Amino acid sequence: MINKKTPMPSLSAEERIKSFDEVALGYTEEMAKCEADRCIECKNKPCVSACPVNVRIPEFISSIKKGDYKTAYEIIKSTNSLPAVCGRVCPQEKQCESRCTRGIKGEPVGIGRLERFAADWYLKNIKEKEERVAEPNGHKVAVIGSGPAGLSCAGDLAALGYEVTVFEALHAAGGVLMYGIPEFRLPKSIVQSEIEQLKKKGVRFMLDMVIGKVLTVDELFENGYEAVFVGSGAGLPNFMNIPGESAAGVYSANEFLTRINLMKAYRDDYDTPIKKYKKIAVVGGGNVAMDAARCAKRLGAEEVYLIYRRSEEEMPARNEEIEHAKEEQIIFKTLTNPVRINSGESGVESVTCVRMELGEPDEGGRRSPVAVEGSEFDISVDCVVIAIGNSPNPLIRTTTEGIEVNRKGCLVVNEDLMTTRDGIFAGGDAVSGAATVILAMGAGKSAAESIDKYIKSKQ
Repeated sequence: MINKKTPMPSLSAEERIKSFDEVALGYTEEMAKCEADRCIECKNKPCVSACPVNVRIPEFISSIKKGDYKTAYEIIKSTNSLPAVCGRVCPQEKQCESRCTRGIKGEPVGIGRLERFAADWYLKNIKEKEERVAEPNGHKVAVIGSGPAGLSCAGDLAALGYEVTVFEALHAAGGVLMYGIPEFRLPKSIVQSEIEQLKKKGVRFMLDMVIGKVLTVDELFENGYEAVFVGSGAGLPNFMNIPGESAAGVYSANEFLTRINLMKAYRDDYDTPIKKYKKIAVVGGGNVAMDAARCAKRLGAEEVYLIYRRSEEEMPARNEEIEHAKEEQIIFKTLTNPVRINSGESGVESVTCVRMELGEPDEGGRRSPVAVEGSEFDISVDCVVIAIGNSPNPLIRTTTEGIEVNRKGCLVVNEDLMTTRDGIFAGGDAVSGAATVILAMGAGKSAAESIDKYIKSKQ
């Protein structure tokens, strides 16, 4: 057996920093079959239990081996509402692939790459995409937010016959898939094709609907919705609260990425304003930080620094994103922490940092970073992007009586994902804080099951 994954073709670093074209190019049929042959189809299927939406992984891979790509896709779609998305952005190395038996001796099977292959093949080759419309059951459910949690919940409820309406605050459906993740990692056409399939299942989307402003949650119930799922994500950016953070040229990663992705500032045929900078510092070590740094490079920055207070081993970003960022000449400044942003008349001029060293482990087992005394130094930059996490927007909880939140502003739910208010469920980043696409989808899926039980119990 081959001990290494079949390599994924990709654009060269020289090509990709000049455009927002997708970096990873996907498997050919020959590559997909070669990689599928590495799966030993073990009986206990540890990869399935490690998937938040329990994709039947050995089964879909077996179909790829046989060249039956349509069936492979249908197997994935039976539990995963967004296969083409998950095949691109899920942290498989920390989930399904981390439990792959083949990984005991050598590299695990490239499950994510095969999922992407099956989804892309289907989207390209099956022109009349059939989506079974369930027999209506006469019950209405409202979903707030069209990100991964909301889309997953809506799709599963529609399959059970519910009349589902998704209320989205922005002018395009997709949530973080549209405004947060760059085109070069997740083409927006892929997101919209997945949403179109949900529409064919009967899911209705209402855009520019800021729940808590245009309508309250209570008004949704008054309009006949029997349950509400809150999947509004974590769109409120966190800041460091250091001197100079309010200077011109300091952005949250949310604003920076939204201008580029959703508002298409990277395209010449759009007039979305975004200033071009020469030297940019991005603060953070997660996928959002990698996305912001790599976008900055593509917008023409000569130098892009990624400043992270722990070591590279502690970075929460996907391995592939870290590797791609390095190939694109992003300058990593690990064990480094900003303490002050310095600015002049024209805006940001530099960021003052201190060197860090790792101390004792914190509550989660990660070693806490400690500042090295007298280690201050400056990095010359004209822009700083803060990418240190997000919190849920307080709008829904401040306009809805009876909903409790924890100290981080996240909605409190029980084991059925119901909030402290009867009939209101929640999941994804609104509950967990900023996490991954697939975990949000898993929460949306679980919430759909709970909503179904809840409504049936009322009959």
